[in-house]
Amino acid sequence: MKAFVIGFTELRRLTRDRTNLFFLFIFPIILILLLGASFGGSFVPKLGVAQLDEGDLAEELVSALKQDQSVEVVTQDDIDAMLSDIERGIFEAGVIIPAGYSSSIEGGEHVDASFVAKPGDFSAAIRSAVDSAVGQQSGQVRAALITADEGGGDFESTYATASEVADSFPGTDVTFTLAGSEDEFAGVGRFDTGASTQLLLFTFVNSLAGSVALVQTRRQGLLRRMLGTPISSTTILFGEGLGRFLVALLQSLFIVFAAALLFGVGWGNPLGAGAVVTLFALVSTGAAMLAGAVLQNEQQAGALVPFGLALAALGGSMVPLEVFPDTMRAISRVTPHSWANDAFDQLIRHGAGLGEILPQLGALALFAGALLAAGSFFLRRTLTT
Repeated sequence: MKAFVIGFTELRRLTRDRTNLFFLFIFPIILILLLGASFGGSFVPKLGVAQLDEGDLAEELVSALKQDQSVEVVTQDDIDAMLSDIERGIFEAGVIIPAGYSSSIEGGEHVDASFVAKPGDFSAAIRSAVDSAVGQQSGQVRAALITADEGGGDFESTYATASEVADSFPGTDVTFTLAGSEDEFAGVGRFDTGASTQLLLFTFVNSLAGSVALVQTRRQGLLRRMLGTPISSTTILFGEGLGRFLVALLQSLFIVFAAALLFGVGWGNPLGAGAVVTLFALVSTGAAMLAGAVLQNEQQAGALVPFGLALAALGGSMVPLEVFPDTMRAISRVTPHSWANDAFDQLIRHGAGLGEILPQLGALALFAGALLAAGSFFLRRTLTT
């Protein structure tokens, strides 16, 4: 009972600071939102179209662009507004259809339709959509003009004929496929993978940051004074560890439920996700206990945050493990983040169950056991020496 009192006292102490509350609960959700919006798998690039001509050919070109499902086309009648939106990143690129576009083409004149984008900042999907729409219309225009010049009728009638028979001519279809399994990302939302990686990053880093409180408790002699009361060292150790575990678990569960409610994140098998969250909270608790037991002052504890970020990066919480070369992936296995990220990857992207992530859970259990044992050993030594 006394251990639970110590644990809940530590929980209140660590969550009393508004700054701690921001980094525990608010900042992870903000980062999940930003990452999902920027790099989410279901992102559709936006193409702005400044349509300054109302002729049939201009309308046909815009219609062809809108038929491509790989881009979202937004028409505007103000070039400056479109350029501003491209600069601010609202559109990835833009097309300007100039005034007189239709009449100039019908008169056999050359027309320039401008493509605008920031250097290196537009997707292949947008380029493909524009090339396809413009190329298709250009081919039909050439056929109509040649037929009209040969006395086959006026441009309007020859263009209509060219449009009707265009689909009957042989052409080349380009099929885009992903390297690897075609269904690998099926059903994965734009926020799903980012939510799991940020959960691991913030749970571990905030636990390390919370070790400052344990260092302060040691330096102020509070632990020794507790030992002078009818409380055993084992009870004190259990209570200190329980408080940190509750903080880590509370933060993890908040991210899980908030991400599910706000962004529709699917965490996969509930038992598997719960096991990963619980074991990683224990890993974070052990790391915080060890740091709080061996560090000498608050400045040293504060310096652990960059170390925690480096471990998270090495373990795939900033850059996906899939892009790591084989050597780096092997090295990443020295971090608990790598095993936890791999487990979430199996649960979220591949629909794995609890039994299929047992190797990852076993590795996390070993990390947790080793860190908790080391932290308890050194903290007990500070109490008894």
